[in-house]
Amino acid sequence: MGTDEQRGVVFPATPDGRRSTGALGRAVVADALRGTDPTGALAAEQETSWRSGYLVHFRRLVEAGLASRPAALDIAAAGLASLHDRMRVAAPPGTDAGLETLRTAPAGRPLQTVEVPGREPPEKELAVPYRGDLLRGDALARRLDAWVAAGVAEPSAAEAVRAVQANPDWLRLPDRTVAVLGAGAEIGPLPSLLRWGARVAAVDLPRPAIWERVLGLRDAGALVLPVGGPETDPLPRRTGADLVTEVPAVTDWLAALPGELVLGNYVYADGATNVRVSVAVDALTVRLQAARDDVALAFLATPTDVFAVPGEAVEHSVRAYAERSVAAKLLGRPLRTLSAGRLLRRGYVPGADPGINDSLVPQQGPNYTLAKRLQRWRAAVARDAGATVSLNVAPPTRTRSVLKNRALAAAYAGAHRFGVEAFEPATTNVLMAALLVHDLHNPVAHGHPWQDEAYAAVHGGLWRSGYAPRSALGLAALLGYGAART
Repeated sequence: MGTDEQRGVVFPATPDGRRSTGALGRAVVADALRGTDPTGALAAEQETSWRSGYLVHFRRLVEAGLASRPAALDIAAAGLASLHDRMRVAAPPGTDAGLETLRTAPAGRPLQTVEVPGREPPEKELAVPYRGDLLRGDALARRLDAWVAAGVAEPSAAEAVRAVQANPDWLRLPDRTVAVLGAGAEIGPLPSLLRWGARVAAVDLPRPAIWERVLGLRDAGALVLPVGGPETDPLPRRTGADLVTEVPAVTDWLAALPGELVLGNYVYADGATNVRVSVAVDALTVRLQAARDDVALAFLATPTDVFAVPGEAVEHSVRAYAERSVAAKLLGRPLRTLSAGRLLRRGYVPGADPGINDSLVPQQGPNYTLAKRLQRWRAAVARDAGATVSLNVAPPTRTRSVLKNRALAAAYAGAHRFGVEAFEPATTNVLMAALLVHDLHNPVAHGHPWQDEAYAAVHGGLWRSGYAPRSALGLAALLGYGAART
């Protein structure tokens, strides 16, 4: 979201003038752990190779938080505070200001509102595209049962989707405006919400290609757009805003929208820019929450992260490991020996409740992991403060960003051999939009933040496979390489 490193939200400069992403990540993780796990904080601070060594420290953030609800919330609050204290706003001429300046900074330009009314009748029944079919009614119910039986989705996810099936009037989200930040995101909810007749405020970069695609969607709901520039320009050429550089303008525009507001965070960018835009959205969230008291938050969590998972998922994984084929057992022993125990390890210690599922993928890197962890921290803190929050774990999905990474594309192509299903974007889009609708009508709040994160997860099987994910995904990539190239 923006390529000029000297504008908007930026990484802090080190004494030699560089803006080091590794130094920032190391410091934030250490700050998050310091009050709950001082030993873990010291280990993070002393990590000499953050690019390859970050995995264990992000796992420790989850493990340390399991001690108690206050411990988990302390880690989340400390991590957010560290990011807000450390990240900067590039201000001319060549000076940096603190991120807190975005709470009161004036908008750089006014954003006007254009509302495009729906052109189609709304869909009145939940229908999920899957492998060439459109599943509804009993067919969808059977597929939900199959996903649960295969360990692809948690039972609570199937229950939530069934509740939406039984209440199709929920789909329109009456009396709400859903703001979709990252409107062009491949698995964001915008297309589904528009088909269902919801009112959607779309925010993305001011790039005509994005808005031509969005405006071309088949829709029933109203599409609300932030626009600037001459009215004589075509609408796609004057729509959009850069969240990295225009937090005040976008916040003020959102604050003025009618109806209860849902702030959906679906932003993504490559590399370090992903952290910059994620921090910018968090600064926007803080400013918007101060401006109005009816803001619900929505996020999609990546399945390739570390989560605490319920004992039922652990038991499923233990059974899958015990019941693996004779060939898998014969192959597994020498592979574990040759790899010093790294390949085809069992997923959990039997009886763990909760278990720790570590599905971090090294190829995604520490910036991606930090950006996604920031969202989980905000969700936990906001829910604790009484806000309605929807955070759902989305399945592994063959998005464009995944497929352009050859290692990830190959791993997804071969993952089915290890009990993991990779979804097509069209399926993920509708399924996760349905879970958002469910959560807005049935706010989720459990005793501990890990339980909120585990609720209604559609992890594709990563939580319930017999193998620890990282111990199998490398082999999945080898087996799937040929398929990924076709």
